[in-house]
Amino acid sequence: MLIYMLATAMTIAMLIATVFGLHQEAQRVRIKANIKRFEGFGPGKPYRHY
Repeated sequence: MLIYMLATAMTIAMLIATVFGLHQEAQRVRIKANIKRFEGFGPGKPYRHY
């Protein structure tokens, strides 16, 4: 019985860690996309049109 409780606790812990990791990755990608979107403005790249 104890082994099942430990396995359940580890499974829940891993699911929480996975959700946290996915959330962090999504934020990183979102920030990178926002930086890339505004990269084309300014005097350094005058002919970059999308």
